[in-house]
Amino acid sequence: MFQSRRGSNRQEAGTASAGSAQKAERDEIRLLGRISAGDMRAFEELYRVYYPRLMRFLERVTRRPGMVEEVLNDTMLVVWNRADGYNGSSKVSTWIFAIAFRKALKALQRFDDPVDDEPLQAHADDGPGPDMQVDLWQLREALTKALDGLSADHRAVVDLAYFHGLGYREIAQIVSCPVDTVKTRMFHARRKLKVLLAGDLEDWL
Repeated sequence: MFQSRRGSNRQEAGTASAGSAQKAERDEIRLLGRISAGDMRAFEELYRVYYPRLMRFLERVTRRPGMVEEVLNDTMLVVWNRADGYNGSSKVSTWIFAIAFRKALKALQRFDDPVDDEPLQAHADDGPGPDMQVDLWQLREALTKALDGLSADHRAVVDLAYFHGLGYREIAQIVSCPVDTVKTRMFHARRKLKVLLAGDLEDWL
């Protein structure tokens, strides 16, 4: 009976989490509708929501700290100017991250400044307890350092999978390629990361 109740609690928690995600998605769709009508307050609200997420993503994809703010702002400028172009065929986050990825690739082609050798500071997420936060920080710090050895395309799929928890299908929408291509990029990225990490995160990868 205890096991049954525990299983029921997990199912309820999963249902609540799914409901929360659906509500957040509906809220973001409404914000885009207001933005397309020129509502600056709605844009500022969406900007606050996506700023930390895009910062982490762009830091890992570009590996150029001085470039991140510009690319992020370019991304959100597209959101402001083309909010009416969102057609609901994907999640709002997928649409925005796809814009950010394209902007990052264009920026990398435009700038040839050297990559900063100093690793970026990992961003701790709210939620886990102190001990787990330390473990996650160590794992993410090790992975963040190793990402320097990957191409921008490979860094993107690794970041979206491991740091944002996205599946291959959604990643494919963001980076504008077939799902099989994402799988191939992930395969080669993981193989190279295992070499770069010298087995430190073998179980994790």
